[in-house]
Amino acid sequence: MNDQISTTQSNRRCRYLIQERLFTWGNCFKIKDEFGHNRYIVRSKKWSLKKKLIIEDMNGNALFKMHQNGLRFLDQFHILSARDGDSDRHIASIRQKLTFFKHSYVIYSIYGEYKIKGLDIFDHSFVLKTKNDKTIAIVNKKFFSIADTYGIEIIDSIDAREQDDHAFILAIIIVLHCSLYCA
Repeated sequence: MNDQISTTQSNRRCRYLIQERLFTWGNCFKIKDEFGHNRYIVRSKKWSLKKKLIIEDMNGNALFKMHQNGLRFLDQFHILSARDGDSDRHIASIRQKLTFFKHSYVIYSIYGEYKIKGLDIFDHSFVLKTKNDKTIAIVNKKFFSIADTYGIEIIDSIDAREQDDHAFILAIIIVLHCSLYCA
């Protein structure tokens, strides 16, 4: 985290830390920026058979809703906008593909198609890339922590609305975590 961070406009990098909160019913995450400031909170809906989460900024404004599409053999999630005036607009779908010895997902969104590189049953690190092989985020799961903790480095925003893009990318990572590790 103490590395020099490039701030050129063409290759800006931002780092986040996603930490699952302990002793909560359901999934609850805190997301901090590289300076240790809280940026987002992810809460789950209680008493639901399907996984339903919402990502909010620190003012309590809902940004994205994430929900599992039924109880299926292979996970399928949807990300919807939760903003006022844009609520429930479909933003992305994430589908698990049937593979052996590795996890594979297809991610379709209004921003384009994404793929995951380096995610297998032994590796807890992966890279989120566009269909054109441009790296969007590098994700590393920390092993020696009490709660599930991820270090995320987001590279290049999709467009000028940096906060929106980062929240969307973090929503994808939360969905992947829930698909892989949440019961």
